[in-house]
Amino acid sequence: VIRHYTTHSAYVRLINNEVDFILVTEPSNEELNMAREKGVELVVVPVVKDAFVFLHNTKNPVQSLTQKQIQDIYSGKITNWKEVGGTNGDIIAYQRPANSGSQTLMENLVMKGLKLKDAPKELTPSGMGELVEMVAGYKDSENAIGYSVYYYANTMYNRDTVKLIGIDGFKPDKSTIQQGKYPYTSAYYAVYKKSVSENSLALRLLNWILSPEGQNIAEKAGYIPVK
Repeated sequence: VIRHYTTHSAYVRLINNEVDFILVTEPSNEELNMAREKGVELVVVPVVKDAFVFLHNTKNPVQSLTQKQIQDIYSGKITNWKEVGGTNGDIIAYQRPANSGSQTLMENLVMKGLKLKDAPKELTPSGMGELVEMVAGYKDSENAIGYSVYYYANTMYNRDTVKLIGIDGFKPDKSTIQQGKYPYTSAYYAVYKKSVSENSLALRLLNWILSPEGQNIAEKAGYIPVK
């Protein structure tokens, strides 16, 4: 039986022995601590490549930002687009709730220990689609910036008024992600408990996903193979 949950709910259900196998972004520190407290050892295996991407409205002239500029925007040091080569306007920086997959990536892959500035509730949409919609057409959306994962923003929830921002001069696309040129390369992972039987359906499914057939199907669906 296949069920769909948010990232955090999927980890909770796996740790509580309600499911055998999940396909998710990387675990947060809170989720790893939760597993340790319950005596559960998680096995985390990358199954397709992806990337953590920043997006803004097509009206915004900025094409690329540096990793340092992204950190400074989200820590509150840079507050106006003119500071990064854009037009005069306060930067509206959207975030995601704690333990959402994209927020964990933001903390681990981008901020790397730096503190994110506190964002009011109206700048912290609960759903990734809601964030994309706010950047696509919200009031003052030309001054907005947000983040997502490449597959979602480019395939599942693509909007004509949203563009992906290059980082250090590299725009995220299949080629720059595959070659590792885009700096915020990530993955989707299969996660299961180490105590699972070697003959379990979970491991049989994982082996198929990583097989040439499974990777070919993933690529046809718009993902970037790990093999």
